[in-house]
Amino acid sequence: MLAVVFTQKDEFRLEEVKQPKPAAGQVLVKVRSTTICGTDVKILHGTVPMVVFPHIPGHEFGGEVAAVGAGVSRLPVGTKVGVEAHAGCGECPRCSEGLYNLCENYGNHQKGHAHIGFTVAGGLAEYCVVPARSVHPLPNGLDCDHGAFTDTVGIVLWAFERAGGVQGGENVVVVGPGALGLLAVQIARAQGAGRVIAIGAASDRERLELAGWMGADDVVVTDQDVNPAQVVRDLTAGQGADLVVEFAGTAEAGRHSLEMARRGGRVVLGGATSPGQMLQADLSVIVRKHLDVFGSMANPRGISGRANLLMQTGLVDIQPLITHHCPLSEFPRAWEIFTGREEGVIRVMLHP
Repeated sequence: MLAVVFTQKDEFRLEEVKQPKPAAGQVLVKVRSTTICGTDVKILHGTVPMVVFPHIPGHEFGGEVAAVGAGVSRLPVGTKVGVEAHAGCGECPRCSEGLYNLCENYGNHQKGHAHIGFTVAGGLAEYCVVPARSVHPLPNGLDCDHGAFTDTVGIVLWAFERAGGVQGGENVVVVGPGALGLLAVQIARAQGAGRVIAIGAASDRERLELAGWMGADDVVVTDQDVNPAQVVRDLTAGQGADLVVEFAGTAEAGRHSLEMARRGGRVVLGGATSPGQMLQADLSVIVRKHLDVFGSMANPRGISGRANLLMQTGLVDIQPLITHHCPLSEFPRAWEIFTGREEGVIRVMLHP
């Protein structure tokens, strides 16, 4: 089968590799739609812990069940599915709480942990073997492109649920208008936000325009002359945001997020998933404003299943985020477009 292989740090190639077979409790997925995420860039640069080269990446993909291993009965061959990237061991204290994204046996294959596209081979290939518990059948009306967003929408939904969700009429700020941030704008609106404010850098102008189309009431471009916290206060009658959701992944975005929240507000930091972003903030901002600050990584408890329902009902529209389609054989060009932010790219959908 054809697969993208990260051969070593900063090097990749398309290769013909042996097609995998599902073991007990596993599913073989025929990949129909698979995409590139910013985390894949970090993986290739060697900044994501536990990834061992050579490696087949890909953690955002959908397809059809091609075969199942022993003990799998709920997924008939031909079922269209989306795949959730995390599969915990199922036995550690965190997994017992349903937080398998925080599995204490991360990377331990013998104990049943799998992080698809990270510690095990991923879906930038024609076929991928995944644990059956990571597979979500797609509801009626969704195709494999939606399946490729099963995990992604779940990540954003979990970020909101970390902070208790949106209370009706609250002011919500979304920092970082990438794919996750644009999904966050839609989820904030779906959960009843009174005002949604999207914030990004000058290089994000086109994406901020899309954020406005997707439901943001206001968009703010940050530059040297703009104080985001003051702009947010001006837009919220001097109060600040009830909830700030950050997916920019920079230390500056984290600091601004704390400053933009109102007294007694909530902040979710979800962008900095790799080491190296050092947050330098005045701790009194958190203490004196009595902020609730949450870190959010991935998504547990089958939340991706509910994410699919948000797409099915139309509350979340992923189609505008898919700016390019191409066959898997054109991965080098797709990578160039994505990493170079060419042609207004947000997500490139590859089809094996």
